[in-house]
Amino acid sequence: MIRITELRLPIHHPPAALEEAILKRLQIDPGELVEFIVFKRSYDARKNVALAFIYTVDVSVKNEERLLQKFAGDVHIKSAPDTSYHFVVRHPAITQSEKFLRPVVIGFGPCGIFAALLLAQMGFKPIVLERGKPVRERTQDTWGLWRKNVLNPESNVQFGEGGAGTFSDGKPKFYGRKVLDEFVKAGAPAEILYVAKPHIGTFRLVGMVEKIRQEIIELGGEIRFSQKVIGFDIQEDRIRGVKIEGHPDLPADHVVLALGHSARDTFAALHQAGVYLEAKPFSVGFRIEHPQSLIDQARLGPHAGNPLIGAADYKLVHHAKNGRSVYSFCMCPGGTVVAATSEPNRVVTNGMSQYSRNERNANAGIVVGITPEDYPGGPLAGIEFQRAIESKAYELGGCTYEAPGQLVGDFLAGRPSTEFGSVIPSYKPGVHLTDLASSLPSYAIEAIREAIPAFEKQIKGFAMKDAVLTGVETRTSSPLRITRGNDYQSVNIKGLYPAGEGAGYAGGILSAGVDGIKVAEAVALHYLAAQST
Repeated sequence: MIRITELRLPIHHPPAALEEAILKRLQIDPGELVEFIVFKRSYDARKNVALAFIYTVDVSVKNEERLLQKFAGDVHIKSAPDTSYHFVVRHPAITQSEKFLRPVVIGFGPCGIFAALLLAQMGFKPIVLERGKPVRERTQDTWGLWRKNVLNPESNVQFGEGGAGTFSDGKPKFYGRKVLDEFVKAGAPAEILYVAKPHIGTFRLVGMVEKIRQEIIELGGEIRFSQKVIGFDIQEDRIRGVKIEGHPDLPADHVVLALGHSARDTFAALHQAGVYLEAKPFSVGFRIEHPQSLIDQARLGPHAGNPLIGAADYKLVHHAKNGRSVYSFCMCPGGTVVAATSEPNRVVTNGMSQYSRNERNANAGIVVGITPEDYPGGPLAGIEFQRAIESKAYELGGCTYEAPGQLVGDFLAGRPSTEFGSVIPSYKPGVHLTDLASSLPSYAIEAIREAIPAFEKQIKGFAMKDAVLTGVETRTSSPLRITRGNDYQSVNIKGLYPAGEGAGYAGGILSAGVDGIKVAEAVALHYLAAQST
């Protein structure tokens, strides 16, 4: 295959125009072109240039070597790299051995799903332990909090099949391509393989997760829902099994910890069992909502509203005078702010978008970086730091799971808000207007107050007085790391494989899925090494 980069076409080009551009660029006749696929498509929406798509395409042609020699000095025409995924192991004989203990995956979010899927595709028949419910039942429980103010601590935005990524803005050995290929096979739109900012949409993810689950089962894997791991059997610095609430212990010598960033009780159980953990930086802050039309106009100018481009997004960062970094997190164009708590009497926010991205508001986290120096006390201290903020938010919201909120103009002026303006918040169960100054540490409030006017210089209208801040955003990433070595095993417990966001090695759906694949490969290779000895 030959890869052509920087092919520019008008955004309203007819379907045949791309093939014509390829033929012209390679200076070949139609009969010499075998096929082509779009590897990447982005757009150029600068205000002073014609709106255009920018393509990268992989092309199969007759006489490939001749063309590569002809364009040897052209940086935009090269031999295409192999982007297909290659299994490190396929259908190992070890699975037929009586001594074989099936690998165990704890957690069935993006990381756990891909760890289990890869293990199943390699023939290892994994057992998955998921504390929550299947995705459709879990969705009903999640709506129970959003609509009825009723929290199920084991079935919510954080816990259950699909993990927190199900209710989010769904984005060298080409692991990322493998993740996207599996998503498409499970029902995601094919365009996620090539658009610059792939997006799936929350509701579509539900059906996709079910299809991947079915493939794992058909390949001999097993998904056990409502099975909460409460302890670990560790002997001579090696994992020997896991303890499950209300069920017999499960023997295991290879355990993938795909816990997610909110499995606080499991983190405590690991700490008690002697697994090495360390505190790590994370961020806290608020969700901010603006009219999506304002963001579109500021980012796209005359191209705002073009359906071929869709809703605009942004990524912002500001280094405050007090030394803190403030940045936008998990920006959701045309989306909603959602309730994301997993513990009673606490309030946590997150954001999500549907595939259409056509809701009235844009939302994003505006968060401040903190470090273990801000919460001394050991590897679990960050969890208590989060809990204190979440409990305060519950109190400020009226102790009903409504979230505390404040208009940006009032927040910058340091006065409580009493009524909404032109921006109506999307958070369910609802937003209780108040003064957010006491909801975060003073250094975080100070940094955000400085950052919002600075962001106004990049996005006109960002500091609009009617924009709404909703508290609090605390689950940006795991507050600790379950440290692992180069072999992907815990640094002090053999057979234990920390993985994904909860272990501190990923951030988002795609990177969590990629980490699940890498850990699954490590498990497979360790199994074969053990068999050979």
